[in-house]
Amino acid sequence: MKNIIAVLFVLFSVCVLSAQETDKVIYYGEYGAAGDGKTDDFDAVIKAHTAANKAGLKVKADAGATYYIGTVNKTAVIQTDTDWSGAKFIIDDSKVPVEKRSSNIFEVSSKHSSSKITTVKTLKKNQEHLDLQLPQPSLISVADKNTLQYIRYGANQDNGSPQTEVFVAGKDGNVDKKTPLIWDYNNITSMTAYPVDAETLTVRGGHFTTIANQAESKYTYYGRGISITRSNTVIDGMTHIITGETDRGAPYSGFINVSRCADVLIQNCELSGHKIYGTIGAAGRPVSMGSYDISVGSAANITFKNCKQVNDIHDGRLWGIFGSNYSKNITFDTVEFSRFDAHKGVANATIRNSVLGHQGINLIGSGTFLIENSKVCGGNFISLRGDYGSTFDGEIVIRNCEYLPNNGRPSDAVILGGSYSGQHNFGYTCYMPRKITIDGLVIDDSHSAKNYKGPKIFAAFNSAYTDETYVEKYPYVMTKEVNIKNLTVKSGKPYIVSGNPFLFRNVKITETK
Repeated sequence: MKNIIAVLFVLFSVCVLSAQETDKVIYYGEYGAAGDGKTDDFDAVIKAHTAANKAGLKVKADAGATYYIGTVNKTAVIQTDTDWSGAKFIIDDSKVPVEKRSSNIFEVSSKHSSSKITTVKTLKKNQEHLDLQLPQPSLISVADKNTLQYIRYGANQDNGSPQTEVFVAGKDGNVDKKTPLIWDYNNITSMTAYPVDAETLTVRGGHFTTIANQAESKYTYYGRGISITRSNTVIDGMTHIITGETDRGAPYSGFINVSRCADVLIQNCELSGHKIYGTIGAAGRPVSMGSYDISVGSAANITFKNCKQVNDIHDGRLWGIFGSNYSKNITFDTVEFSRFDAHKGVANATIRNSVLGHQGINLIGSGTFLIENSKVCGGNFISLRGDYGSTFDGEIVIRNCEYLPNNGRPSDAVILGGSYSGQHNFGYTCYMPRKITIDGLVIDDSHSAKNYKGPKIFAAFNSAYTDETYVEKYPYVMTKEVNIKNLTVKSGKPYIVSGNPFLFRNVKITETK
């Protein structure tokens, strides 16, 4: 009996010790962080996360601490749950030279390594299965560097970018139907699988202040934020503000940068728009430089929920807070941001219960774009980006929304804006949305401009294309149908199809009460 009791006692002790080890949390102070807001604590922060990653332990900021991060070109890698609640961080970019600008302060990364795929040589649009086996579900990035797309037009013109996209595939090689392939690949030059982590990693809290850089106003983008490259990650309750902006400065690529991952939720966060600085663009003309607090690139299933902008979403001195490239399934749910932007295309996007400010909605891409129970205060309700061909190969659904053109300043009211000359090769066929559904839209045009005749469904798009003598080298695939229900116009004026009726002469418009 004594032996049994002794064995049970040993087992109990082991269990208690194991639980204590599991519950152990690493604090920055244990690794030398002063937390006084003056001492550069970044080396201590890096050491703490390195130890936590190795041991599989959580990291927690010291209560009430303020961690100063100065001129460094290093990154703290986060691979375990991290709690910054009750702590502040000062990221001082005021003296960071351009050669040290690009490293992010934190990177939330996976412990799983990416792997090259060499056995798949071609892919077809909407292909459902790949002949391969993966160790676990993965986000796959594919590219054909010999095919150029997004050949930009205008003041920031360029020669295009290699055809690329991301999609999610299971271990059996089946493509997730929510992330379908949108292009044909006849000559794949690179293909990489980024494993999707099974467990959720959460980074919670933290009040960040960026002291803005004082660099020359050129396209030397600063990173100096938080990079998320791990799938199945949650960022919860973070705040970022910006101070020290002067009459010069280089733009930012994003305080939160999401890339090469899937299933990321950013919730209950407060973020900031950056001051607009100008430079000379590729065409030799003055341009305003985009500067972002949130960037999403080559990612899938990214959701922003219950987030807002700290500074004024209607302040035209601030650039639109959000930008994205090559992504699929982006959702805004209960957000207040100055802008939604799909720069180099989004496949499927949703905006609901939200308010968009002075830069409104800038869109190109494919699939379904749904906006519901939301308010848009931009120049157009939706702007199809003319620098990328005003293309959206799919359907737009507007449901129970409000449109306040230019936030109530005298202006025209256009539901779908854009431009397309038909003379520039963007690297792909350009589409106007095949189908547009409006089911509940209030247009508050009570403060319209002089000579205002009523809201337009479409902008003119091409004011030169007014008869059949005009020839498009690269024909635009026009909208086939528009279905309108429950449209309310505050001015009482009837809607107009477009200021260029010839271009839209074959669009079928159905209106129901």
